[in-house]
Amino acid sequence: MPGLGKTELVKALSRVLELDFRRIQFTPDLMPADIIGTRIMTTNSEGRYEFEFRPGPIFTQLLLADEINRATPKTQSALLETMQEGSVTTAGTIYQLKQPFFVMATQNPIEQEGTYPLPEAQLDRFLFKVEVPFLSREELNDVVLRTILKRPVELKKLLDSERILGLRKVLDKVVVADPIRDYAVRLVLSTHPGTDFATDEVRKYVRWGASPRAAQALIRAARVRALSQGRAHVSFDDVRHFATHVLQQIGRAHV
Repeated sequence: MPGLGKTELVKALSRVLELDFRRIQFTPDLMPADIIGTRIMTTNSEGRYEFEFRPGPIFTQLLLADEINRATPKTQSALLETMQEGSVTTAGTIYQLKQPFFVMATQNPIEQEGTYPLPEAQLDRFLFKVEVPFLSREELNDVVLRTILKRPVELKKLLDSERILGLRKVLDKVVVADPIRDYAVRLVLSTHPGTDFATDEVRKYVRWGASPRAAQALIRAARVRALSQGRAHVSFDDVRHFATHVLQQIGRAHV
């Protein structure tokens, strides 16, 4: 639901990670050029006309696509290359984005007015889908204290770009044994009704299962959890821990 502090959470994340941050408010009239940028005609020092590319808000490190499902699928598709390749292609030129780069998005319930369902190709590029429940009494009191009554909140920097990129290299060295890799693969295959690993409920209610990116996401997330707990190897529990967040991407779109 709107108003639960999702946007403020992402803003806080950008500060503790010391990342360049941009926010895009998705609306039905938003166009792809409003995200990627556009070429405009200018004059150079010699007075000649030439085209100049003006980068859009996508040229950042942490991009918040706020209420992403309020924009049309055409506009949503402007993020596909960026989320997959970390680059932007416009007018035949490829621009590499500064690393680390990632997209976080909020979406309103599809039952609300003025929303569009996210295409499967768009959903598939997100690592997790996290359900944000309504606030408890204690949490709602805290929101009022921090926003209306202006109780100060101090955020400490935890990481920066250089440290994050260094941790990525360490993650590549976290060991994933063959049985654990196969376990993640079997979890993904169990969401496909045509496989031997599917349950009766999946065969009855699901048309398409999770994609190969889901298996990749399970391993990536499991490596992060293992490293955060001081282990150099992934366990079965690490894979199970994030299975719901990864696999519920197939949710409503495919049942």
